[in-house]
Amino acid sequence: MKKKVKILDDDRNEIEIDVKSFFNHIMKYHSKGETIHEERGYYFTVNDKFRKKIKQLLDLK
Repeated sequence: MKKKVKILDDDRNEIEIDVKSFFNHIMKYHSKGETIHEERGYYFTVNDKFRKKIKQLLDLK
């Protein structure tokens, strides 16, 4: 079962994501440093704090 959660992008727009596939993508392509991730026209600054937040959402599953 896919776990959908809502998160806020850099502009504070709410977007619903499948947390497992989102986390997997972040860890594959944005695992170090600070980068920008684009998801369906929404932008996220990915850094250690963001990765930790997404990991926590995944662990709540």
